Parts: sequence; C-alpha cells; structure tokens
Amino acid sequence: MKVSVIGTGHVGLVTAACLADLGHEVVGMDEDLSKVGQLRAGQVPFVEPGLPELVASGTRSGRIRFTHDATEALDSVDVLFICVGTPRREDGRPNLSYVQAVASTVATQARHSIVVAEKSTVPVRTGERIRQALRLATQARDGGHHHQVVSNPEFLREGTAVQDTLRPDRIVVGADSPRAHEVMRALYQPLLDRHDCPYIATDVRTAELIKHASNAFLATKISFINAMARICELAGADVHTVADAMGYDPRIGRAFLNAGLGYGGSCFPKDVEAFIHIAGELGYDLGILRETDRINREAKAWPVQQLRRLMWNLPGKQVAILGVAFKPGIDDVRDAPALDVIDGLRAEGARVRLHDPEALEHVRDRYPDAVFCNSAEEALRGAHAVVVCTEWDEYRKLAPERVAELLEYPVVVDARNIWDPEALQAAGLLVASVGRPLAAVT
Repeated sequence: MKVSVIGTGHVGLVTAACLADLGHEVVGMDEDLSKVGQLRAGQVPFVEPGLPELVASGTRSGRIRFTHDATEALDSVDVLFICVGTPRREDGRPNLSYVQAVASTVATQARHSIVVAEKSTVPVRTGERIRQALRLATQARDGGHHHQVVSNPEFLREGTAVQDTLRPDRIVVGADSPRAHEVMRALYQPLLDRHDCPYIATDVRTAELIKHASNAFLATKISFINAMARICELAGADVHTVADAMGYDPRIGRAFLNAGLGYGGSCFPKDVEAFIHIAGELGYDLGILRETDRINREAKAWPVQQLRRLMWNLPGKQVAILGVAFKPGIDDVRDAPALDVIDGLRAEGARVRLHDPEALEHVRDRYPDAVFCNSAEEALRGAHAVVVCTEWDEYRKLAPERVAELLEYPVVVDARNIWDPEALQAAGLLVASVGRPLAAVT
C-alpha cells in the first residue's frame, strides 16, 4: 500500500520506517526543510535504538523517501497518518492547530479519497472535527472526494519504539465505516502475519479514549508508588521491597512501580493535563488525575528538599547532576524531571555540574552558566553533592568509594535508586534514597 506520514518526529519517523519495513511504500513529510535534508542524507535527528538502521534499509530499498511537498505526500496515497505535535497550551489543553492544518491540506490538495488516520494523541471527538473539516472543504471545492477518518493511537516507549511498533502488545483501530476498517486491516496484515497480537477494531471515539486512558493509568501507577515512597521514608520502610511484593500479584504487576523522580517526557505530563480538561469539558471531574499530577510535582521537588535537609544552605554550593534525559537510552529532554531539579537548584543559588551520555546538547542554551562535563567522574569531582536524575547504566557502575573520593562533601541524593544505600553509607556518604530510610543529620 502507499502510505504518507505527516510529521517526522519520534512517532512519525518510527511509524514511517516500520511501515516501510513491512513492505509498504512510504513518504515521510515534514515542513522542516532542515529535518527533511537530514533524513534524505540518512541522519536520524534524535536517539532511538534501531531506528537509523531501519531508515537506512528503507531508503536503500526505495520503500521510504522524505519530502516537504504536500502534493508529493498526497499523490496516490491510500492511508495518511497524522503524526504532528499536540503541545499543551498554558491552561493544559492540547493545541490541535497542527492537526487542523494537516486536515486542511488534505481537504484542499488531495485529488482522490484517502483514509486519514490520527496517530497523534488527541482528545475524544477530534476525529469528528477532522471529518467535518474535510467534508466542508471538499464540498466547497468539488464535492467529489469522501475521505475516511480513523483513530490508530500509538503506544510507543522512547528507547524501545521500533520494537514496540514491530512487536506491539496490541493494535487499536477506531473507524466508523466498514471500508476504513478494511483498509486499516490490510495495512497491518503484514505485521500480524509476523507477530500475533490482539487487533482491536472499534469506533473512533473509543479508540481516542483508549490512548488517554492508557497513559493516564500508567502515570497514576507511577504517582501511587511515589506516594508510597513518601510513606516509607516517614515509616522507615523500603519502597523497593514494597513494590516487589506488590508486583507479584498478577492483578497489579511490577511494571511502572519504580519510585523515583516521577514521570516526564513528551507524553505523560501533557496527556494527564489534557485528559483532566477533556473530562471537565464532558462534565466529569477526574480528580484522581489532578492528584496524580500533584504527586508527580512533589516527586520532582524531592531532591532539592533533601539537599536542603542535608546541607542546610545551598547558595554557592556545586551540585553534580547525573543525567538530564527523561529516561536512559535516549536524548529527549522534553519535560524531563531533571530540568525541574536543575531549575530548583539554580533558584536556590546553587551551581550545577551536568553530565548525560546523550542529551547535553539539548540543554546548553537553557543553562549557559552550568558546567558541562564529559564524564560522570568529572561532574562529581569537587562537587558538594550529587543528584542522580537518570538511571544510565554507566552511573550504576560507579563504585561508592570512588564517589566518596571525588565529592567535596559526602552527600548523595539518589533520585532513581540506582545504588545500594548501605554500600554508600559504608563508604562514609550521607544518603537520601527514594522511599528508603533517610540519613539522619547529626
């Protein structure tokens, strides 16, 4: 089939490359001429394991190409995926102007009927608005084309996005016509032939809600275990053991029960806020998500609170920050919890020494007065304290004795629980570890 993917960010580029790997003929379109140039040259503009190889393979085979020309992207295409951003507005509502712009482009420039698939995370009933916009514009022009709108939400995790696309745990397709369902099933049949997984065929509204409900539940699970972490600290218990024991119950599961800095990235923070507003507009108060958001903000403030407790005054202190990406294995700093920690420290008058294996270039402009370090040891050397913000494997390998040797003050705030607190204490370090008994200040 001929497929067009509008927007070559994380979701769009992974979708395009994987569909090409399944044998489809794919055009990736983006208005960013620089990004299109990079992709044509075989350069993936962000870190995602396995994606550069997949893009290179698709380019060599001729199954994928990139353009900034809408006419080329719409030429003879069977399915068009909307993969543009839906950033949150100041009040938390999603900004759907980019989605509307794609719909307008299809309505005014398509020369035949197309199945238009929402891949971007959008509020319920967005599909109806897209359908209405397409119908009005096409009728005003010539009335000859009848585009079908479907919802096909993505469930990708950055760092494993290729695997999540080619070996998904489920495929959700919402459509309101048999023809649209038929086209989407044919699109995914090569994947289903390779990998047997549930294929949920439903209506557009239900598919749109599945995406928001999934992300909201996972975010709530993270906030729940972070609330338990606060209780464990007060009670002198160990949240890691609590989470392990909870996870043995198959009704709960261990995934997403890692207490730490809370959730971040391009999806969970935005989607939680958006879902609160969506529910409110429908007349329901999703108070549970407002509490999820509150606990998440509390988790991100925890490291600075611990540094105040352990060091008293922070002005002029140098603090090593290990990790700025919102999770290991990628270079994405969008809504990264580390940024909240850094901002909080700078507001207190502390100076920061930053290290991350992949993401430093994305924060240089934001923190021009920070010290950017080429290694974790360089960041630690002479610092008055260290905060672990991203659980990169290379940080786990640092010996407690070496950490103690490099630091000016023996203060460790392990916001990702990557180190054994007893081993740190044995090396003479004062330790604050999430959800574990906190070091007493004497």
